[in-house]
Amino acid sequence: MLELQGVHTAYDGVPMLRDVTLTAQAGEIVCLLGPNGAGKTTTFRAIAGLVRPTRGAIRLMGEDLGRIGTERVARLGVGLVPEGRRLFPDLSVRENLWLGYRATVGKENGFEARLDATGNLFPRVHERLAQNAGTLSGGEQAMVALARALIGQPRLLIVDEPSLGLSPKLIDDYFTTVANINSNGTTVLLIEQNAHRSLAIAHRGYVLVKGKLVASGSAGELRSSDTVRSLYF
Repeated sequence: MLELQGVHTAYDGVPMLRDVTLTAQAGEIVCLLGPNGAGKTTTFRAIAGLVRPTRGAIRLMGEDLGRIGTERVARLGVGLVPEGRRLFPDLSVRENLWLGYRATVGKENGFEARLDATGNLFPRVHERLAQNAGTLSGGEQAMVALARALIGQPRLLIVDEPSLGLSPKLIDDYFTTVANINSNGTTVLLIEQNAHRSLAIAHRGYVLVKGKLVASGSAGELRSSDTVRSLYF
C-alpha cells in the first residue's frame, strides 16, 4: 500500500532523511521508531507532501506521491494525525471533523452518516461536538484528531507521535483504539518514540536514527534487537 524507496530529504541543503526504504502492506500496523531528531516527523511530512524528496520515491498503491499536491494525498485515502494533533482550537469539535471529512471525501454529502458512525468508535468525541476543540483535555483532543483522520474512511492511517503529552492510562487507551481501527481493515503507519507500546500492537517495524534506518523486522525481532534495546530498554 505504501512504499518509500531510497528517500532522501534536506532542509535548506542540510540532509535529513538518507536512503530511507520502507513499506506498509494492506492490513498491517507498521511502526517507525526512533529517538528525538531521528527524522520521524520528516518522514511523516514527506509522505504528506509537505517535504519533497531530493532523491527517491514515495508511492501509495503504486501512485507517485511526489508528483501530486498535498491536498490530493488525503483524497487518495490517507488519514493524517500530525504531531501535536493540530486541531483548530477556536472551531467546534464538529467543525474540525467536518474539515477532515471535506478534505478526504471532497464533498459534503454523507457527512452526517459518517459522523454518527464515528460516534460509535469515539463516544466521548460525540459528546463534545458543540464544544470548541481548544477547551478539551489533552486526551480528548488526541481522540478528536484521530476521529478527524478517520471520518473520511481512509485506507491508510498515519499517526505521528500520538503518545506525546498523554498519561500512561490514556496512552494504553489510544493504542488499543489504533489496534481496533486496524482490525477493521485500516492499514496503519505508527510513528512513535514509545517502542514498548508500539511493538505490542505492530506487525512489523523500522528504527530510524539520525535520518538512516538502522534496524527492521517483525515486532518480535525488534523487541529482541540489540539496537532497539540500546536505544530504549
